[in-house]
Amino acid sequence: MSLDWLHGPCAVPDAATAARAAARQGRLTKPPGSLGRLEALAVQLAAWQGHDQPTLECVQVCVFAGDHGVVAQGVSAFPQAVTAQMLRNFVSGGAAVSVLARQLGAHLEVVNLGTAVDPGPLPELIDARIAPMTTDFTIAPAMTTAQLNAALSAGRDAVARARNAGAQLFIGGEMGIGNTTAAAALACALLGEAPQQLAGPGTGLDASGVRRKAAVIAQALSLHEAHCGEPLEALRRLGGFEIAALTGAAIACAQAGLPLLVDGFIVSAAMLAACRIQPAVRDWLLFGHRSAEPGHDRVLQALDAAPLLALDMRLGEGSGALTALPLLRLACALHGEMATFSEAGVAGSQP
Repeated sequence: MSLDWLHGPCAVPDAATAARAAARQGRLTKPPGSLGRLEALAVQLAAWQGHDQPTLECVQVCVFAGDHGVVAQGVSAFPQAVTAQMLRNFVSGGAAVSVLARQLGAHLEVVNLGTAVDPGPLPELIDARIAPMTTDFTIAPAMTTAQLNAALSAGRDAVARARNAGAQLFIGGEMGIGNTTAAAALACALLGEAPQQLAGPGTGLDASGVRRKAAVIAQALSLHEAHCGEPLEALRRLGGFEIAALTGAAIACAQAGLPLLVDGFIVSAAMLAACRIQPAVRDWLLFGHRSAEPGHDRVLQALDAAPLLALDMRLGEGSGALTALPLLRLACALHGEMATFSEAGVAGSQP
């Protein structure tokens, strides 16, 4: 399977629409700039949608799930069986992302890329299984080239489904015991950072567990560092099925002109990989929240990102991004429904 599609051109936000939206902001009944980032968000969404008055009625959330071989090194507080159990929880509506999507009227789909424990027959689950888990990257690359291709393509396929459904915004989530280790290892390789700076508690490791996680990442970096100068190879060697799918989804979103609202640390690590592969992807990313996972700040800094929220969340699943969605909808409503000075018969500011 060819990966040539990864290097196809990305769409360009509509600068003329942005200019018109910004001009409208200047005519609304408020002091210029008084709504802060809500004004800038409306203008950005207008540029992305090519509409002077954007809306966010159709939002697609896709949670990619996959297990990690590095869990054998004792890097997680939870067993791998939890990944399959959470898949059942997602589709039955009991997970945080399920509740948030339901409350916000967003469409949720869940993609199984490979779990150590079979979740059983779940008609609502999209079956895109690649392998039961990645390889333990302390002893070999996490994925073969064919597996990497399949994971990237799963992300592209999810974006195609979102576009066919008329989505105006894409949110990618993830589930996979051990994936904070993979995300930290990938970020370390791409940023040249020490594992001690980016490794965090993940699902709830204590200080000793975090030190062990950092040591495991250091071992993996020592094994693979000579091959990680190219971002796709770093992703293949240190990533996970769900992280690669998120990377593919980001590139496909940018190529299709579909904005992506970014979740926490793990998704941000995938966005970093996507932007290293295709720098123009950055023009289509908006960051929902700042995770409590310690490595997130460094990844956000590398992406020049200013998240909308900081609520000490570190759940993943797309939950932080969904929590920020109402702010985007409010930005659209204010932009489209506020009266201008002339419409309201209110005197505008003097030049």
